[in-house]
Amino acid sequence: MVNLGGYQLHLYCVGEGKPTVILSAGAGDLSTDWALVQSKVADFTRVCSYDRSGAAWSDLGPKPRTLDQEAFDLYRLITAAGEHAPYIVVGQSLGGMVVRIFAEQHPKDVAGIVLVDSYSEDAQLFTNGGLHRMRLLAKDRPIPPPRSSLSKADELTTTELQHIREFMKQMGTPPITAPYDRLPEYSQQVRLWALQQPKYWAQDDDYLPEISARMYAESQDTEHPLGDIPLVVLTRDEYDYPGPDATSLITEHKEQQNRMAKLSSRGHQNIVAHSGHEIHLYQPDAVVGAIRQVMTKHPVPRDGR
Repeated sequence: MVNLGGYQLHLYCVGEGKPTVILSAGAGDLSTDWALVQSKVADFTRVCSYDRSGAAWSDLGPKPRTLDQEAFDLYRLITAAGEHAPYIVVGQSLGGMVVRIFAEQHPKDVAGIVLVDSYSEDAQLFTNGGLHRMRLLAKDRPIPPPRSSLSKADELTTTELQHIREFMKQMGTPPITAPYDRLPEYSQQVRLWALQQPKYWAQDDDYLPEISARMYAESQDTEHPLGDIPLVVLTRDEYDYPGPDATSLITEHKEQQNRMAKLSSRGHQNIVAHSGHEIHLYQPDAVVGAIRQVMTKHPVPRDGR
């Protein structure tokens, strides 16, 4: 548990060596959901997973809980814990956007990037009762800058807590569903416990449309927003989109993943067979292999160490 200014975030690091691998989970996921990957990466280098604000052991941090705030907190977290660059940053789903922001802000500290079926800034999501391209929902408002301390206003209000408790009561005890049933027993138990904490349900990012629009504009204006950092994009080959939009969503997802590999001049896409969205659970060895792949593309740390 690392104190970042009145709130603590959970960091779990194992293994030895350089570079250090940082694992960023998808929305709603936990550090322990990386169990099948982290244990194998620890065999050949240092590897850390963490719980974002409100997840598992981590406290709720400053509002609004944006991806910018998470990337900001992630850098402070690993620095305060005594972890050292260079880093290979690995992000699954929405965690992919977190590590992209991290890499853009700290390019000299990042030796490689692995995007695990990552969220695209041009993606459509089911929200507000329908399918929407998130960046088009952006409002004409600035994204609040990250903060390094808490205020009274960051606490859950009585009304917010009441709504969360009512939702949890309607939802009932959450089960372990596929593919999370592939996790070790301990990880499954942590997941059951975490999903029953009210703070877990207070992680919504109200500024996802604005951040998506900003990242989309960057990808359109800059040929390689991630420069020449070695990049591997892992893409699933199995889809379960519901309804009549399924075919178009699959086509769009494949196109977005292909474009994502062009974020770096040294980008490469790997299609992962027999895998759904949670590649780290369906095919953990593919993620481990991608980490090794970017390590071999950048064997000498950028700072010369």
